[in-house]
Amino acid sequence: MTITAAQIRGARGLLNWNQGDLSDRTGISATSIGSIENGQTQPRESTLSTIQKTFEDAGIEFSSRDSVRRRANEIVTYTGRSGFWEFYDDIYETVKDSGGSILVSNVDERDFEKWLGEKKAEHIERMKALKGKIEYKILIREGDTFFPAVDYAEYRWISRGYFSSVPFYVYANKLAIMLFGETPTIIVLDYQAVAATYRAQFQALWDVAEEVRVCDAK
Repeated sequence: MTITAAQIRGARGLLNWNQGDLSDRTGISATSIGSIENGQTQPRESTLSTIQKTFEDAGIEFSSRDSVRRRANEIVTYTGRSGFWEFYDDIYETVKDSGGSILVSNVDERDFEKWLGEKKAEHIERMKALKGKIEYKILIREGDTFFPAVDYAEYRWISRGYFSSVPFYVYANKLAIMLFGETPTIIVLDYQAVAATYRAQFQALWDVAEEVRVCDAK
């Protein structure tokens, strides 16, 4: 399906984006976006696909009848080792084309290594392939020197007073809360406002966190 100029205008309105906001997210100039919306330019299919993908990543749905709406918010729960793998697949599938940031807080990487198991090497290699396209930041407890994702992620230490036993991930419009017990449970909320709130909280912690000494990695 090819989106129309009216759908582009409507999607921007739903997200409260101006043409500059859409330009920043797509790499297409604001002038070109204005010409497309005004019908002055017949854009290439690839240009429309880029715009559509950007809107869809932001939670917008399009129909063939020239309509546009916000995608219904979703909550997905992953459990057990197979669920843990599915969660990491979701992270990869979400960012592999559009890129973006993956923010992880309150992490003891030993839990992740344990539950990734035989999938660890596969996950590391595919994330390394995205290096430069994604921004991957991980907050760990001060003094922790276990950095298995150092080839594609940046680590920082947060003080023990700020460190929590409940890790969370923020990627695209998703927030994932992770509970480790006898088996892991991961609750993923696809809510743009919730993800934005946790992203801001993460950044506040990141700004005061201490850079790690990767040379001390074990």
